[in-house]
Amino acid sequence: MKITLKIKRFNPENQTGPFFQEYDVDVVPTDRVLDALMHIKGYQDGTLAFRKSCAHGVCGSDAMRINGKDRLACKTLIKDVVQKEGEIVVIEPIRYFPVQKDLLVDQTMFFEKYRSVKPYLINDDPVTEKERLQSPEERKRFDDATNCILCASCFSACPVFETQMDFLGPAVIVQASRFLDDSRDRGFEARLPVLDQPHGVWSCENHFECTRACPRSIKITKLINQTKRRIEKK
Repeated sequence: MKITLKIKRFNPENQTGPFFQEYDVDVVPTDRVLDALMHIKGYQDGTLAFRKSCAHGVCGSDAMRINGKDRLACKTLIKDVVQKEGEIVVIEPIRYFPVQKDLLVDQTMFFEKYRSVKPYLINDDPVTEKERLQSPEERKRFDDATNCILCASCFSACPVFETQMDFLGPAVIVQASRFLDDSRDRGFEARLPVLDQPHGVWSCENHFECTRACPRSIKITKLINQTKRRIEKK
């Protein structure tokens, strides 16, 4: 069937503002939105810019807004967003990031915030055996958070950024939670100054939009609230 992709375009090097451009593509319901974008890029308009890598929902590079929802283009099937011939699918870059070109955004701010919570194991205690042992139950405590692929879909979905761009953001707090819940980690005090401040965990207003947008079904809001409770008990 034939559908139309209405894509938000913008090249800050030679354009004064964004505009929408439409492309007609032939698809089948089980095609992915990424397949349609790649067809446009390869056969209709080589100037179209977007990110992709693994194309299997692992790398998180092709996050974008599809019909107003934050999704991965590689995990979104055509039948998920259209029901009949001739429908229009609106494609936009994820929100709150500077646009580099078309669907490409500058994620510098995102990764600066990510690094600020020290997303790595902190433990200077001497290792008494060959490694720091952990029970299956202890390992399970942070399983959910390890599924994060840093796609930033939750950032784009979060309404808090509409008024508080300094907010750490959902994915960043999830990364902190992953290590705070690790029985081997001793980095709570080191991460506390970043997490326990007005634009840290306390900016979260429990909208649950991050949880709904997550392509890996992480219970993001739950992990943020667990981190809040951990801080309150310090």
